[in-house]
Amino acid sequence: MAREQDIVLIYFEDQPLSFARIESILPDNKPDWYHVKLLMLQMPLQVVTWILRDRYIMGDEFTMNGKRMRLELVVCPETPEEKDDPQDEAPGEESSPKPAGKATVISLKDKFKR
Repeated sequence: MAREQDIVLIYFEDQPLSFARIESILPDNKPDWYHVKLLMLQMPLQVVTWILRDRYIMGDEFTMNGKRMRLELVVCPETPEEKDDPQDEAPGEESSPKPAGKATVISLKDKFKR
């Protein structure tokens, strides 16, 4: 189930429409229904509140004005460095960190000191 501060992708008629961040999920008077406040991540920024069942927040399809809608939780994809590939290591060897290359770290903390 998506929770507060999660990013969701909103589907409209099986087509991705927009990303949104869930700002709050508050219970409605009816059991298993919630007021879901969404910050639409598009220009201009817009805040909407939808009244949804718990299963709709979990990703089940629902309708608005007769149009099919669905929320899908967005999960950050793994980067190649995060993936563990057992084929890269010989049996019995410990993995060692790979050289970082020529990357340079720039401290923004020092740039914006007052």
